[in-house]
Amino acid sequence: MVLIAASVCTKNGKVILSRQYVEMTKARIEGLLAAFPKLMTAGKQHTYVETDSVRYVYQPMEKLYMLLITTKASNILEDLETLRLFSKVIPEYCHSLDEKEIVENAFNLIFAFDEIVALGYRESVNLAQIKTFVEMDSHEEKVYQAVRLTQEREARQKMREKAKELQRQRMEANKRGGPSMGSLSDRSGGFSTDSGFGSSSGSSIGSGGNSSFVQSEAKIVTVKAAQKPVSRNALKLGGKSKDVDSFVDQLKSEGEKISTLVPAAAPGSSGAAANASAAAKAKISADIHTESVHLKMEDKLVVRLGRDGGVQQFELTGLLTLRITDENLGRIKVKLANNDAQGIQLQTHPNVDKELFKSRAMIGLKNPAKPFPLNTDVGVLKWRFITQDESAIPLTINCWPSDNGEGGCDVNIEYELETQHLELQDVVIVIPLPLNVQPSVAEFDGTYKYDARKHVLQWQIPVIDAANKSGSMEFSCSASIPGDFFPLQVSFVSKTPYAAISALDVVHVDNDESVKYSSETMLFVEKYEIV
Repeated sequence: MVLIAASVCTKNGKVILSRQYVEMTKARIEGLLAAFPKLMTAGKQHTYVETDSVRYVYQPMEKLYMLLITTKASNILEDLETLRLFSKVIPEYCHSLDEKEIVENAFNLIFAFDEIVALGYRESVNLAQIKTFVEMDSHEEKVYQAVRLTQEREARQKMREKAKELQRQRMEANKRGGPSMGSLSDRSGGFSTDSGFGSSSGSSIGSGGNSSFVQSEAKIVTVKAAQKPVSRNALKLGGKSKDVDSFVDQLKSEGEKISTLVPAAAPGSSGAAANASAAAKAKISADIHTESVHLKMEDKLVVRLGRDGGVQQFELTGLLTLRITDENLGRIKVKLANNDAQGIQLQTHPNVDKELFKSRAMIGLKNPAKPFPLNTDVGVLKWRFITQDESAIPLTINCWPSDNGEGGCDVNIEYELETQHLELQDVVIVIPLPLNVQPSVAEFDGTYKYDARKHVLQWQIPVIDAANKSGSMEFSCSASIPGDFFPLQVSFVSKTPYAAISALDVVHVDNDESVKYSSETMLFVEKYEIV
């Protein structure tokens, strides 16, 4: 197809928004748009109208028209498919389909339009990809800002504490008649304090990849705070993202509110799945009882499956963190059991004794005389597993939309648990729907919810396990095609980890006596979609 322009106009012919894709004068475009209302005739069932030179393809949207102007030689089927995608984009950025809302979100709509069409030709993109390209949100930047604020806050606190200590020592020196601490500090060039895990000057643990540990310790020089520089790579879009869970937990332990660190989910099927997954994860974490030594094992899944079968992406990443709240239990070792048979790649932290881990499957520091940091989630072991093997998929979703011969589709969806040892909780399958079309649900397992504002159907199953490993749903939609029901988004959590790694015991370094500890395991979904 060759698209000349994409426009949003009222039914009276007033142009609200227009984007031109070929080289043409403004007067010519305005003339084509002005001619469109005159070509409309009452009672006409078609969604296109032609003149001697161009074709108008349009779709009513309440009081508006989504209008595409193409050449007459353009493929009408491809024109209608492109028009359908344009019509889906507008509700993603506008809460109501009126002129005021379109004008307020004009720039976002233009950016989205440009992702669909380039130089007059349709790009191979779907709605989820368009939202991702337009947002380009940088989570690393938000983490960088949070780290900087934490360092500044701690530096100010230490500055006040050091100032009080100097004042107290000066008063005591004056009482004894000796030299004051102020003069000593002037001659010595000031005081400095450092702290870190396994390093005299460091304040971080991590070795790249998807996991790292950040211990925010600021350096005090004389009475003024000097902020430790943060790598500029934190603002790099598309680079390797750092695992922020340990830092977020540290902020929680300090009593900080961290809701502003989580980017707001965009409206649509992916946002609904992300919100459901976050709520289920918080629900499981709230029920955990913690001891002075607490182990947390988290598995994170990123899965992308084809609608006709096949694995496009499967990536499992995991992190084992250790939190100690009793200073008498700082020098410990953790015994692990590794029953993995799939070839998961393991990597210990640089400060962990690798030979001890390889020979005895134990986590301990290279220097046994040093303790682990207190009141901090320390990442000690991480793992990763990437495969294209379909047998690794924990939950398969089969969505089968078919034309019902009346301009709509009958949709059959079924799920099946493939990894039998898992117990999936709070499973939500989010199915996108055509614009302003309410589904008619015939049969279903679990519960469902229709979200008219986001144009999605949320299928909710409380538990999927070996005893309830399969289920199905049937519904129908008018004015739809099979492609309208993709991509599907899936979210779930599980207290059973995917990786066959578990903690056996925690012992003292000196005498190998067992230490009372608590542990939690969690499997959650970062992205699970069928495209």
